[in-house]
Amino acid sequence: MSLSAVRGRLIPRKTHVLVYNDLAPGTDLIVHCKSDDDDLGVRHVSYGNDFEFHFRPNIWKNTLFHCTMKFNTEVYWFDIYVQDRDEDICDQCVWKIRPDGPCLIAHREICYSWRPPQA
Repeated sequence: MSLSAVRGRLIPRKTHVLVYNDLAPGTDLIVHCKSDDDDLGVRHVSYGNDFEFHFRPNIWKNTLFHCTMKFNTEVYWFDIYVQDRDEDICDQCVWKIRPDGPCLIAHREICYSWRPPQA
């Protein structure tokens, strides 16, 4: 077995997440993403722009990044990366943020509804 094959099984590949504001012209998106270990800070993303982050999922397969998103005075919440859900779908995870919810653009478009904000 080659070294790269061993690495692929023992050390998960680095994952890149891109969050793209696809709301509407003139609509700004305020995003705050974090995991149990990392707080990525508050980001201001104007329409048609994006921000991205990267990480290496853990070997226990429980990596989770969640984000609060604010636009048009409303606050929404979504798990932007769930290792069990996303690991086999993408390692370049592109999310288009739309009024009805976020859509993962991978081999096909997978759209989700917003989750209620956490108390």
